Amino acid sequence: MQNTSASRLLFPMITFLLIAGFATMQPTSAAEIFTQKPAIEAAKSKTSVPAATKAEKKDLPKSHFNGGPTAKWLWAPQPVEFCLFNKRFDATAKAAHLIAACDNQMTVFINGKRAASSDTWEAAVKVDVTKMIVSGQNQILVEARNQGGPAGFVLKLVLTMADGTKKYVVTDKSWRVATNKEATNGSAAVEIASMGAAPWGNVFAQADISLVSAAADRDSFNVLPGFQVELLYTVPKGAQGSWVSNTFDEEGRLIASDQGGKGLYRITPPPIGGEGETKVEKLNVAMTSCHGLLHYFGKLYCSVNGGPGSGFYVLEDTNNDDQYNKVTKLKAFQGGGEHGPHAVRLAPDGKSMYVIAGNHTNPPENFNHSRLPKNWSEDLLLPRQWDARGHARGKLAPGGWIAKTDLEFKTWEMVSSGYRNAYDMDFNADGELFAYDADMEWDMGTPWYRPTRVNHAVSGSEFGWRSGTGKWPTHYADSLPAIVDIGPGSPVGVEFGYGTKFPAKYQKALYILDWTFGTMYAIHIEPDGASYKGIKEEFVSRTPLPLTDASVGPDGALYFTIGGRGTQSALYRVTYVGDKSTAPVDAKDKKFADLRALRRRLEALHGPGPRDGKALELIFANLNHADRHIRYAARLALEHIDAKLWQDRAIAEKDPQTLISASIALARQGDKGLQSRLVAALNAVDIAKLSETQQLELLRAYAL
Repeated sequence: MQNTSASRLLFPMITFLLIAGFATMQPTSAAEIFTQKPAIEAAKSKTSVPAATKAEKKDLPKSHFNGGPTAKWLWAPQPVEFCLFNKRFDATAKAAHLIAACDNQMTVFINGKRAASSDTWEAAVKVDVTKMIVSGQNQILVEARNQGGPAGFVLKLVLTMADGTKKYVVTDKSWRVATNKEATNGSAAVEIASMGAAPWGNVFAQADISLVSAAADRDSFNVLPGFQVELLYTVPKGAQGSWVSNTFDEEGRLIASDQGGKGLYRITPPPIGGEGETKVEKLNVAMTSCHGLLHYFGKLYCSVNGGPGSGFYVLEDTNNDDQYNKVTKLKAFQGGGEHGPHAVRLAPDGKSMYVIAGNHTNPPENFNHSRLPKNWSEDLLLPRQWDARGHARGKLAPGGWIAKTDLEFKTWEMVSSGYRNAYDMDFNADGELFAYDADMEWDMGTPWYRPTRVNHAVSGSEFGWRSGTGKWPTHYADSLPAIVDIGPGSPVGVEFGYGTKFPAKYQKALYILDWTFGTMYAIHIEPDGASYKGIKEEFVSRTPLPLTDASVGPDGALYFTIGGRGTQSALYRVTYVGDKSTAPVDAKDKKFADLRALRRRLEALHGPGPRDGKALELIFANLNHADRHIRYAARLALEHIDAKLWQDRAIAEKDPQTLISASIALARQGDKGLQSRLVAALNAVDIAKLSETQQLELLRAYAL
């Protein structure tokens, strides 16, 4: 920028942006400290071995946890959402039993192994951790999160010695706590309250006496109470490859694809709780390397990454022999590899399909329209440093993307962009789309690191992936934030739990699969204004467990595959065997429906065509809306209108928020000759009277 007034802002603006970047650093998962990336899982000796993993139950005297010192409720010295507690102790014990609770969410690790987790403080978790205790020094590490209101974590470990005497480890001020990834340092934890005191009372005394045995061996799953996991099939590695995607056909059979050249397979699982083996047949069709599969009205749609050529295909059975004999390429995709084209999803109205791709895949050639204007660029004020290892060097905006096509596959539209390597996505019951995006693991420890996260992929959304140091912080007004940050990992399959015979909470959950750390999360999503917020919960995990994809079966079970990168592949099934109701629930949510409706009304203007005065008034009326997603939708609608029709109004705007939003739109779509007028208008804003969010948006407007 040449304007001298703007130039005077450069140094403080750069300083502010850098500080804001450091301030948005996310805490690292405690599991990352201990968990190794997946090794190749040894093949099982049988190919169809149901192996339920119900937690073993034991009983203890009610007085078992009464002795010894009293545990204290702990938290960090300051109110924070995330705490990482750390305690080391020496022990040689013949038995070890743990009880713990947290307001609101915790995961407990002992010597690097996940021992317990909970998302409710009212019911303390009691676990037999005998197998996790080693002779000599031990370590307890706890991820704890608070979701508003009082915050506290409490734990007691009872160690039974060889002679029957007991030793205790309790939460007290000797514990250390960190609020970031430096788990071994931090400060002394603060004792918030004693056990029995307000506001929590004596949660240990209220717990029942049943004790769950913590699974520490590699073939046991960590699952939530009432759920079980069955191994249905171990894939013969040399013959059938490594499965990376799956979908159900109308006959209730699962179709899976190898990542390489081994083709497609059709699987008929045995009935839940019944006898029989899993039947697997290779489909007689020249198709493979499908990262996305969708069966719809008797046809199989494939998003192919490499194999016969990256692109979007349809497979048909034209002679009714229950095999696909016709293969048609509907669209070529320019890109491949692990950041190539990925999943495909049917729109809720059944009238279109969506495809998602990583940042090494160019947008579909000759696409007809984009909901975000097509003059996307890097939009960086500061010089970029490319990745030192050369990864994604030269890869530019729009990065990874989501595109939509009609069922005639003639019209292609860009819907969302700015992803690194989102592998899968799914729609909720209200028709809203969510995608699970990847981090750049080599960026960890830098201000521009962005964790894996779940994004609400609204119309025209931009999530700010840029190569190297150029990644946009989430406060940029022309991008959107995640609904929940997950942490380090490798995102793969995504699936809502609709149709499962699970308790209500888990029917409505979004299941996301992490390949690296072998964890399937249940994301509990709730409306938050015109968008949503999410809470993560570990649903299924094991080390190793290279998860790839999941699908809900017509029998109400959740099926998932493991594999990828040539690792040993297998098929599993998750069912619920607890005593809670599994009656179907209405997953639609009326909360904030009016705000979502307003956002969609504005999103309807994210397209070509003339706009009348009413449309422009609707847009300007919402450029200063308190809801970020509505401001975003209004600003993007403005960018789809010829700037000459509104530029003078934007520059003359007196409301600071409206001016800031309109200035960002004009900086993107207006004539460069307007720059000095626009900067002068921004200079008239009293930054001291703005909220922190508005200050950040003003700085972004200057930068653009």
